[in-house]
Amino acid sequence: MHLVQLFLPLYDNAGSAFPKALYDRVRTELTERFGGVTAFLRSPAAGAWEDDRGAVQRDEVVLLEVMAEHVDHGWWAAYREDLQRRFRQDTVLIRASAVERL
Repeated sequence: MHLVQLFLPLYDNAGSAFPKALYDRVRTELTERFGGVTAFLRSPAAGAWEDDRGAVQRDEVVLLEVMAEHVDHGWWAAYREDLQRRFRQDTVLIRASAVERL
């Protein structure tokens, strides 16, 4: 079993909030494909990373999680690219970890 986590930005590069409908669409898509989703939307996480010039960039993100029997890397790569277009991001972080269901 795998836990797949998606980190989606709250704001675009100009500082404008993304509409709720964008997140609702992702939640619907993940629920339809994986049978459920957990969305941590009320307490955004603060992200920071170093860009190509060495400058520290910051943003606020929300976290969505799904459980999957296996990780279809091709599907996730295509979905990540789609999310990057929708959210106008250079990169959207999606990570998977092996987990044990208790």
